[in-house]
Amino acid sequence: RDVLQNHLVQVMSLIAMEPPVSLRAEDVRDEKVKVLRCIPPIRLQDTVLGQYGADPAGSEPGYRDDETVPDDSTTPTFAAMKLHIKNARWWGVPFILKAGKALNERKAEVRIQFKEKSNGLFGRVHNNELVIRIQPDEAVYLKVQAKQPGLKDHAVETELDLTYKSRYEGEVLPDAYARLLLDVVRGDRSHFVRADELAAAWAIFTPVLNVIDSGALPPIPYAFGSRGPKEADALVRSAGDAYSE
Repeated sequence: RDVLQNHLVQVMSLIAMEPPVSLRAEDVRDEKVKVLRCIPPIRLQDTVLGQYGADPAGSEPGYRDDETVPDDSTTPTFAAMKLHIKNARWWGVPFILKAGKALNERKAEVRIQFKEKSNGLFGRVHNNELVIRIQPDEAVYLKVQAKQPGLKDHAVETELDLTYKSRYEGEVLPDAYARLLLDVVRGDRSHFVRADELAAAWAIFTPVLNVIDSGALPPIPYAFGSRGPKEADALVRSAGDAYSE
């Protein structure tokens, strides 16, 4: 609940908001609130929950194998949800929020996937994609389809890569909490949640959370070290996404 409703919604609102009038805290937070108020409550059919079990080799235990966890626990350790922003800029564009424990990778990133071309000169290729990696190793890179050098006539995927630690070698890159503590000292509230912003975020999640608490949406088992439930990949595909590593 904390990761999706709080952290990921904050990231999504920063990505989707209109440019603020200025970088003053209230101007930035005004735009974030406008975006959140355009998002209707999440539907049950746009939600996938999971709970990890032991890995196939049995080397890593499952969630219920912990002696402090009840054998019949239905606590989710994975969630994927599809949201829609009902405004002129984002109408018809799905936003997928996904988080989980015991997955194949530990990372936080934003993937903005561009539309598929209907008449590509090189046939069907992967969609171009802008990736903003928040952690580990902060980076921004653009995955593009380019003609392979030489005499061959087909496209290959390549990256325009801005990895901070290699591009800004020698620079001190503070962690997220260090930056927030500095904002506290400076009295800068731009990166902190305002009361109306918090209320707007809870309005998106509360209806589906009530259904989950009633037991109407049990978590789907997935193996430790996997990508999560296969149903989550199906939810992503239903939004038109074509995942590539």
